[in-house]
Amino acid sequence: MPENDGVSERHVLVLPDRDAAEEVAEELPDRFGVAEEPQLVRDALAGEDDAEDAQWLVVVEDPDGRLDPAALDGLAAEYEGWLEAP
Repeated sequence: MPENDGVSERHVLVLPDRDAAEEVAEELPDRFGVAEEPQLVRDALAGEDDAEDAQWLVVVEDPDGRLDPAALDGLAAEYEGWLEAP
């Protein structure tokens, strides 16, 4: 049985608010050639119900493993965010 060495990677960028997450999602195709639209996910902090206290995640599928994690982290940092460690 052949090995599956083409494992798809998933990158999760953590942003401070929805506006920042939307801007990062819009930047991804131009800067990184991301073809698949990233997912935006609201990540409420423990015990918080208010949307103002939520972080937003931008989930980027990387089926070919070609995206540079350091460059993604740099993009997130421009919006006061970071790339979540795998």
